[in-house]
Amino acid sequence: MLAKRIIPCLDIRDGRTVKGINFENIRDAGDPVELAARYTQEGADELVFLDITATHEKRKTLAGLVTRIAREIDIPFTVGGGISSVEDVSVLLDSGADKVSVNSAAFKNPRLLEELAAQFGSQCIVLAIDTKRTEDDWYVFLNGGRIATDTKALDWARRGAKLGAGEILLTSMNNDGVKTGFANDITRLISEGVNIPVIASGGAGTMQHFADAFLTGKADAALAASVFHFEEIKISELKVFLRMQNIEIR
Repeated sequence: MLAKRIIPCLDIRDGRTVKGINFENIRDAGDPVELAARYTQEGADELVFLDITATHEKRKTLAGLVTRIAREIDIPFTVGGGISSVEDVSVLLDSGADKVSVNSAAFKNPRLLEELAAQFGSQCIVLAIDTKRTEDDWYVFLNGGRIATDTKALDWARRGAKLGAGEILLTSMNNDGVKTGFANDITRLISEGVNIPVIASGGAGTMQHFADAFLTGKADAALAASVFHFEEIKISELKVFLRMQNIEIR
């Protein structure tokens, strides 16, 4: 079994780190370069940087900011937002990213996953899935959660894995920012339904929530934002807590 990973997420808008609740009510959370450096010192295993309005506003992720962040850290670094071509990925990897996250563009053009995996290797390609539970199941949402689809999250995760994604970043819109715990039911369903690592995202509020994501949700990694940004949970203390529950952590 692979050791579990703790991943802070920096949601970026207009060059600043921001955080919302259920993908709305966005507030400022600090300078992304300073936060990235802090998380590296605190023992984060990886970082994720998402330009949260890039797809909606049809902009490209800020490669210059990626370069600045990459200079400050020595841990794996995933970048997403507005990525829709091989050229976009080349720019980000050249700017210092280790992996890229694709979401809406891959859903609209699934061949993109095949193209990216063939060009850069599956280990560089993270399929981000924003999902929301409606009356009967968990469905995929696009463009930062603004557009509903009739595709179930599990079906898209399975297809994405077959097309070449090397990892899945699964964000529950229902749980995002509310700090009541990760959506362990859909996380476990997808973790057991694909043969690639799954990152749980959305809902972290306590250290126990991370343990639950690993033990109940069967996630390979757990991602959080506000509890780290506002220092409600320190990564070093979280890792001690998880090891005390016999969870192998990096």
